[in-house]
Amino acid sequence: MATVFKNLLSNDVATTRTLLNEAVPITGTIVSGTYSDLNIKNYSHGMFQSVYDYPYLSSSANHIFDLSYGYTSDYSASANVQNAKKLNIYNQMAQVLVGYDVDGTVRKFDRNGDLTEGAKLETCVFINYSRLLTKDEFKKGNFRLTLSGSGGDKVIGDYGAQNDYRVNSPSGEYGILYTGSAAVADTGVGLIYYQAGVVVLTASADLFTNATDFTGTLSISGTADAVRERWIDNSFNNTTELNSTVYFCRLNNNEFNYSSNPTYLSGSKIVTKNVSSDPSVAYVTSIGLYSADNELLAVAKLSEPLKKDQNNELTLRVRLDY
Repeated sequence: MATVFKNLLSNDVATTRTLLNEAVPITGTIVSGTYSDLNIKNYSHGMFQSVYDYPYLSSSANHIFDLSYGYTSDYSASANVQNAKKLNIYNQMAQVLVGYDVDGTVRKFDRNGDLTEGAKLETCVFINYSRLLTKDEFKKGNFRLTLSGSGGDKVIGDYGAQNDYRVNSPSGEYGILYTGSAAVADTGVGLIYYQAGVVVLTASADLFTNATDFTGTLSISGTADAVRERWIDNSFNNTTELNSTVYFCRLNNNEFNYSSNPTYLSGSKIVTKNVSSDPSVAYVTSIGLYSADNELLAVAKLSEPLKKDQNNELTLRVRLDY
C-alpha cells in the first residue's frame, strides 16, 4: 500500500485511438457447396437464412451471416409467396438503416445515398454479417463480393468509399456499392453499412439474372438459396477500435527515492546504504493508479526494476486499453 502519492495533472494524461484491421475471406465453396448445405440453417418462421462456416450442428461452427429478402409496397401482391413477410423485412431494415422522413414515413433505400427523389432500391437482398467477422465495423473501400451471372462474373465493391461515404443514416456511416471501379451516379447496386455490418443489394435484373423470380414466386429462403448459388467470393477487412488512456508518471530527481516496502529497513537502517551519509536509493518495480480517495484502481508492473535516486529522473508510461 502506497504511503506517498503524486497527483496526475491534465498534461500527464493523453488519450489515443488505434484501428486494427483483419482480412476476412468468405469463399463460394463455404457459402454454396462444401458441406452440402449442412452449414445452412433455415427457420420455421422463414424470414431469413443463416450461413455457418461448418455444419451448424457442430460445436465448432461459427455463424458467418444471415440472408434475407424484402420489397416495398409497390411490389406487393396477395399472390406473392410470403408477401407480408417480405414487406415486413424491407420495412424493418429500412427503419433501422435509413430511418423516417419528416412525415413519419419509412424512407426507402437510395441508390445514391442522398435520400432525395432519385433512384431507389425497392427489391433488396439483405446480408447481415456476424459481429464475429466485422468486429466494430467494415474498413471503408475494400469490400468486394463476386457474383456469377449469365453475362459473366460481377465484382461488387465500395470503390473509393474511404474518401466518399455517407453519414445520414441512423446506424452510422455507409457507402455505395458499384459493379465497376468508379463511382457513377445512379449506377449503385447496393449499400454497405459499416458499423451495422449490413450489406443491402438490389434484387433487380441489373445485378441478378432472372431476378423477377425473386419478387413473387420464390420464398425468402428460396431467394437466399439463389443468391448463394451465385456467390463466388467475398473479402473485406474488419476494424477493431482500440481506445487507450496513457498516463505519464513523472518521477523527479527528489521524488520516490525511498521505498515503503518494510524490507527496505533492517534495524532502522536503510538496506541500500553502505554509509549513513549516502543518498537513499530505491528500485521501482510497479506503478499504482489511485482514485481521489486513495483507493487502488490499477497496478502496472515493470519488466525489470529501475534504479531511482536523486541523480536521475524517470518518466514511466502506463497505458490502459479498452
